[in-house]
Amino acid sequence: MPTSRYTAVQTNANHDTMDDRQNGSISSQGSSEDARLTPDTDSKEEDEDGLEMSEAGQSFKMKRLIPEPIISPTVDEDADDEEIGGDTRLRPLRRASAQSFELYTPDEEKAVIYKLDRRLVLFMALLYLLSFLDRSNIGNARIAGLAQDLRLTGAQYEWLLTAFYITYILFEWMTLMYRLVPPHIYISLCVLSWGVLASLQSVTTSFATLLFIRALLGIGEAAFGPGVPFYLSFFYRRNELAFRTGLFISAAPLATSFASSLAWAITKMGRAAPIASWRLLFLIEGFPSIVAAVFAWSQIPDNPKTARFLSPRQRKIAKLRLRKEGSAGDAALSDNPAEVPAKERINFKEVLQTLLDPKCYLTAIMFFSCNVAFSSLPVFLPTIIKDMGYSSLSSQALSAPPYLVAFVVVLITAYLSDRTSNRGLFIALHALLAASGYTLIAATGAARWSASWRYLGIYPATAGFFSAVTLIITWTINNQESDSKKGTGMAMLNIIGQCGPLLGTRLYPDTDKPYFVKGMSICAAFMLFVFAGAIGLRVVLKKANAQKSRSLTEDLVGGEGTTPLVDGFARGMSKRQFMYIL
Repeated sequence: MPTSRYTAVQTNANHDTMDDRQNGSISSQGSSEDARLTPDTDSKEEDEDGLEMSEAGQSFKMKRLIPEPIISPTVDEDADDEEIGGDTRLRPLRRASAQSFELYTPDEEKAVIYKLDRRLVLFMALLYLLSFLDRSNIGNARIAGLAQDLRLTGAQYEWLLTAFYITYILFEWMTLMYRLVPPHIYISLCVLSWGVLASLQSVTTSFATLLFIRALLGIGEAAFGPGVPFYLSFFYRRNELAFRTGLFISAAPLATSFASSLAWAITKMGRAAPIASWRLLFLIEGFPSIVAAVFAWSQIPDNPKTARFLSPRQRKIAKLRLRKEGSAGDAALSDNPAEVPAKERINFKEVLQTLLDPKCYLTAIMFFSCNVAFSSLPVFLPTIIKDMGYSSLSSQALSAPPYLVAFVVVLITAYLSDRTSNRGLFIALHALLAASGYTLIAATGAARWSASWRYLGIYPATAGFFSAVTLIITWTINNQESDSKKGTGMAMLNIIGQCGPLLGTRLYPDTDKPYFVKGMSICAAFMLFVFAGAIGLRVVLKKANAQKSRSLTEDLVGGEGTTPLVDGFARGMSKRQFMYIL
């Protein structure tokens, strides 16, 4: 087999590196040696995608990469010619790009990821915390006097929950808006809208008015939350996304525990206030979202190239990280997504392919099953604990610990899932955990055991379904090849999956007090279905990967057992090299 050699050429370099430059070459046949290029101190040239090398004597490690399962479908050939920077060139194949060499050090990459985590993910988690707080605090308001003041029946309270989810489902398609509108504008408007609407709940005087506001609140939150994991895929690789989605989703149990603690304090304080405790609760918990919307405008980048908190070099590294894997499309990496033609922002052929993919429907049904539990328990938990025999203040306080435990479990699970590149087994494990928790609550309720047993079952139930939800969302994004497919997959996941709350919010009628055996049993059954679905989908994806590997091997080896070295061939094979994460 012919040997492909690349010679590193450096102009105007220091004299003491002359011998190394004369002998510097890299063999593509089994060579494990690393080549280092010392940047020219006189070289100031830099193209749009190049890496700036400004310090004399600074060394960059260049290593031949083992072919990965994923290769970007599109390669900017013009940018690749210049990407090494300065006068340093690779001969004779000048199109070797970020797919072939690392142009940044591991420490530099870690610094970029750390900044993204600290400045972007944590801020998005804060916004989701406020979102979930404004969505679910109606459960705390109910036992703080809302039901008595507005004379709400059990059926009317269920309709307040259902109205939110009806509009939430109808506007799930707005996930694709992250591809059409600059995210910093789109997210800011979403946060402002739900902040205003959540605060307006404090001035309602009738069931009809509150029902209308809850329906509008569903639109504002549907435009934001479901698309955030898709938005994070603009910045992170596939094997990094679960932990970041976990950080984002874990804001939900944190918000619920925070809401319970805050509701306890507000309820206690409201006894001496001139307005009802539940009105004060809506006002205090809704207003921070309005303030956050102002900061969102300047804090949220549209893509890695517009992240103000990254240095110019870090922005280029952030882009090259994604180009090597093909994690983001042209619109995600452009300076202004709105300037990208619509046909490039959304590929309608890929949208149709996703709509016809049975795997997407299986994950959506699994998400539906999780949401039956995910949506119902937070809004009913204070009532359930109160009906166990605790006072209103005690039930507010006792609602917090299970969600704090769930917060920690979600982060640990997401981290391990990324480290092992495994989704299905973790989903199955946590689905079983949640099912065991619900079974314990139902069984001890049917046997009329003490309330302590039922309260204990809440811990595995919440930890299980919050972790399963996190990984199902990540699994959906991981196993789509392009931004158009990711956006469509997320829209499908949420449109079908968010129908679960329509059922979940009706599982705990007043007639089932105080044990709610039927509702807990139904949630346990749905979590068992998630377990079966995760195992089944993993088996399907494993077979698909095996088939892709066999096909790829046959095409690469060819009739004479030689491997083509043409750059265009590798790009042509890219879609068959896409491997599913199990």
